[in-house]
Amino acid sequence: MRITVLNQTFYPDVVSSGQHLADLALQLTERGHEVTVVTSRRAYDDPSKEFAKHEIWRDVRIIRVFATGFGKRAKWRRACDFATFLLSCCWRLLWLPRQDLVIAMTSPPLVSFIGAWFARLRGSQFCYWIMDLNPDEAVAAGWLAANSLPARLLEGCSRFSLRNASKIVVLDHFMQKRILEKDIEPKKISVIPPWSHDADVRFDAQGRNRFRECHHLNGKFVVMYSGNHSPCHPLDTILGAAQKLTENKEVAFLFVGGGSQFAKVKQFAVDHSLSNILCLPYQPLAELAGALSAADLHLVVMGNPFVGLVHPCKIYNILRIGSPLLYIGPQLSHISEIIQQIDGRLPCVSAEHGQVEQVIEHILKLKRSMIQRNGEHGASFADQFSKSALLPQLVSSLESVVQA
Repeated sequence: MRITVLNQTFYPDVVSSGQHLADLALQLTERGHEVTVVTSRRAYDDPSKEFAKHEIWRDVRIIRVFATGFGKRAKWRRACDFATFLLSCCWRLLWLPRQDLVIAMTSPPLVSFIGAWFARLRGSQFCYWIMDLNPDEAVAAGWLAANSLPARLLEGCSRFSLRNASKIVVLDHFMQKRILEKDIEPKKISVIPPWSHDADVRFDAQGRNRFRECHHLNGKFVVMYSGNHSPCHPLDTILGAAQKLTENKEVAFLFVGGGSQFAKVKQFAVDHSLSNILCLPYQPLAELAGALSAADLHLVVMGNPFVGLVHPCKIYNILRIGSPLLYIGPQLSHISEIIQQIDGRLPCVSAEHGQVEQVIEHILKLKRSMIQRNGEHGASFADQFSKSALLPQLVSSLESVVQA
């Protein structure tokens, strides 16, 4: 069957949603489907970088459309980039033939609305693959007032997408609960978490040593936050811990990735003259295993209002490499449930936002009792979140929509 997917990021971009979409697209083509991906020409975290307008990548047809490259330094800049991308998508979709299935993700937020309309006008089935829930997330973050006209318009667009979807894929049951509260039929919703990058992520002892030596981390206990730095994952508590531990030369805090709050972390280190904070950009996928393995303690953060609105999928790669885990966030969340399920297979500690002293105590205690890493810890538990376990579930769910 013919399948079109809409999302702002795709191969070779390294953002998580683009990587998961690449896995799905390849799996669908391997099963004989004709897959077209409509995505942005600009790199997600470096809008000055542009990819080719058209490309055939391993039998996947990629159409990259125009978008402005103002970046994320102000809301109007992001709004312009989103708007031009969405308008370009609309124009490009006009020239596509009828598709059997249209899949829309959630970056940028209104792309699902466009996908739902395109599917409706062409008589296609529509699937809504929700990575984060908007405008709920924007309201929770304070970007939109709950009863403002923009919020009401965006909520109407969101509900249109949900109502017109033959299949809705969410990442955890907290997100499912949020969707059900919008009076959406339960039978349309499938809960399928995002998978770990099994082929690229594993405990890599040699890569760990190379990475630590390259960045002068030998002999240090490395606390790492890797991934998207956004207001949904507030880092104030861990930054407060780094500030108080600045005299402890044996502990280093490493922030890897990008996002709207990445510059804030770098500026915090400069403003407080913190030599124990190191910031690095997203690492190439080929070097990801070594980079993640370099940490002695990985950090996962969930903002209190964002449970069920966003999903910190970084935890699955952390489990895959068998790393100790520090969770900062509300007591009841998808992450806290996973920690309960781990049940001692890995050292896992948690604290709530603002508990800086508790976080410091956890870090120093784990440093004193640092385990010898070999990648085996927690690996069997992580198998349930592997690509081989979850990707076939997603493919089967999508194929069943058209077959039905």
